[in-house]
Amino acid sequence: MREPDAPPMVEARNLVKHFPLPRRRLFEPRSIVHAVDGVSFHVNQGETFGLVGESGCGKTTVGKLLLYLEPLTDGNLNIAGHEIADLSESQERAFRRDVQAVFQDPYGSLNPRHKVLEVIGEPLQVQEHLSGRAIRDRVRELLALVGLPAGAEDLYPHEFSGGQRQRIAIARAISVRPRFIVLDEAVSALDVSIRAQVLNLLRDLQDEFDLTYLFIAHDLAVVEFMSDRIAVMYLGKIVETGKAQDIYRNARHPYTQALLRAAMSTTRPGNANDGLSIEGEVPSPINPPSGCRFRTRCPFAKPRCNEEEPFLADLSASHAVACHFHEEIAAR
Repeated sequence: MREPDAPPMVEARNLVKHFPLPRRRLFEPRSIVHAVDGVSFHVNQGETFGLVGESGCGKTTVGKLLLYLEPLTDGNLNIAGHEIADLSESQERAFRRDVQAVFQDPYGSLNPRHKVLEVIGEPLQVQEHLSGRAIRDRVRELLALVGLPAGAEDLYPHEFSGGQRQRIAIARAISVRPRFIVLDEAVSALDVSIRAQVLNLLRDLQDEFDLTYLFIAHDLAVVEFMSDRIAVMYLGKIVETGKAQDIYRNARHPYTQALLRAAMSTTRPGNANDGLSIEGEVPSPINPPSGCRFRTRCPFAKPRCNEEEPFLADLSASHAVACHFHEEIAAR
């Protein structure tokens, strides 16, 4: 876990990512997709930071920014001591060693033409300059660590189940001893019974290797199980952030409350009620609403919400919410 006074593993300040769309006519204004619009957060060493929200809220784009797979439009980002801007070749090599990822599709992220030995062995060859017998020995150690049998290194990805393929992806991610791993919907494609096993594996590996995770997911029960702290995103912005127990027991933003009620109605029907629910469609990120971006779907919206954008306000040292009327909502 985090040492006293240790700097954060991730420090993200006012991250912005806009995607310009092609012009349909030569002289018409170019449309812009506001995928991420002023997102700030930090991730402490040794913790799991959950990022949740509906599809299209920008959480996967945040993950890509942290992986240096997309360039920043604006903002500052420091990960594991690497200032993410224009990294030189040697800086990027060091960054790729310290920062790894596990993606949603365990088959699509593994080269089907390569045996597991090559899939996991390639980063060992590139980053640690191992070869031959040393790579095979190390791959066998990694496969045993994630619960796969001896001899798995000589098989192809299609010869494994979905859960086993995700274990291979995890073995590849930890092969170069990273410090920070982005888990982007890493268990959402797995069966429920397999999902629990993989989540427990991730927690065990975190404890053993002092890993730090960004856990991106839409399943709120999974995020609660995995995360120390959580940020809730809506249409490119963080609307609430705090410790997992604060978010799940004392959510203060109407969007967070609605997400929790929707999850509760699915997983615990006996506890569901006719309270706050989300209505309508998510507005277009090309032309997001003025003021509060959630106002077009919020049952508590007032004229002030149309005109004034709410910013994250501290409710405590560890809990913040972006809502003009969070006190009134809490009183209800």
